[in-house]
Amino acid sequence: MLHWILAAAIVLAASLIFELTFLAYAMEALLLLLVGSRLLARWWIESLSAQRETSRVVADVGDTVSVVIRIRNRGLLPIPWCLVEDLLPRAAVMFDPPNLGQQGRRTKLVMLAPRGTAELRYELQCNMRGYYQLGPTVLETGDLFGLHRRYRVAAAPHFLMVYPKVVPLLGYDVRSRRPLGDVRLTHRLFEDPTRIAGVRAYVAGDPIRRVHWRASARTGTLHSKVYEPSAIAGMTLLLDFHQASHDPRNEPVRSELAITAAASLSQAVYEMGQQVGLVTNGRDAADRIRLQGWGFDLRTRDAARKAAEMLPESHRLQPMVVPTRAGADQLLRILATLARLELTDGLTLPQLVGECMHRLPRNATVVVVVPAVTDAAILAMTMLKRQGFVVAAVLSLWDDYAFSVASGPLLALGIDTYQLKDEAGIASVVAPLVHRAAA
Repeated sequence: MLHWILAAAIVLAASLIFELTFLAYAMEALLLLLVGSRLLARWWIESLSAQRETSRVVADVGDTVSVVIRIRNRGLLPIPWCLVEDLLPRAAVMFDPPNLGQQGRRTKLVMLAPRGTAELRYELQCNMRGYYQLGPTVLETGDLFGLHRRYRVAAAPHFLMVYPKVVPLLGYDVRSRRPLGDVRLTHRLFEDPTRIAGVRAYVAGDPIRRVHWRASARTGTLHSKVYEPSAIAGMTLLLDFHQASHDPRNEPVRSELAITAAASLSQAVYEMGQQVGLVTNGRDAADRIRLQGWGFDLRTRDAARKAAEMLPESHRLQPMVVPTRAGADQLLRILATLARLELTDGLTLPQLVGECMHRLPRNATVVVVVPAVTDAAILAMTMLKRQGFVVAAVLSLWDDYAFSVASGPLLALGIDTYQLKDEAGIASVVAPLVHRAAA
């Protein structure tokens, strides 16, 4: 636009030199129009502000979230037009049905009086778990002739977290598995010296503290105490969310099914009062959020869109870990982690096990949820077995024959396998695993 102003100024100077009165008047009017519209567009965009309000920041699948954008003209001049658009991530609206269904328009053309306000309202239907960025709001205004347009990013974004779906165990009372307290386990990982299970004859090499002196005195021969094994209660979920492990032809169905199964397992174990934890090599969606850069000058709408979007990728190689423990807020921590989880090309499953093995408690079953039994998955579970962990595998496979073939190497290692076919079959997988975690 500056070259038009420069051209008009040159023509005006020439018309004054050659005394072309009418041409001089025309150039003066054109210059006044160009400069005036430029100044007005700048004043209008600087006078605009926006504020966003959402009915909730945490929701479940199926909930509806209301969003209200309030636009205000802080100046003393009326603004003849302002185009308001509230942005959403492309991944949230690209599928059919979309992750976030939309009711109402996110774009609106408004007129603002001096010190006036306007509103933009719409609703979002939460169809799939995730961590979504709502906004920011892009404002566009300009002069009446369309010579100058200005853009502004306002109303810093809000973030909506949608918890994953949880499949209840209908007809299965998880607390009935422990009617009188903790259940003894037959897996003898460690012995508990505070719980005596019986007495046996002394064997050469038994430590002196194991000798049962009363029984030895009554019988006249040495006897040793037999201790009960320490209880293995609860579970640690090990979720493989590496991108190379998931077939693109089955996405996002299989990965979302694994998330739903992990959430259902976590809730069932939590309701039993047992400890539960989560370890995964997935990516935290919060890492992709652009945390700064809302106040710069934007010359085009595309630049405003690009600057306001979430970062497309994250190169952080760090596992997401919820330590295994019992507690009132443990389930919410796991559900929040699963809600933000995304596929990544970072740590493989063996690398994840090597990184986090020292953080896994040995008094809880390690349940590995994998989309397929690859060499990497077998290696990871072999590492866990050799370190003395109790391991079970949940295989997200639809085909029964593929499940049978994949189960062979794991059964040879002493690892029980469970088939995760679809959402309707989650209960049949969760119930035996929950029973195993308690007994």
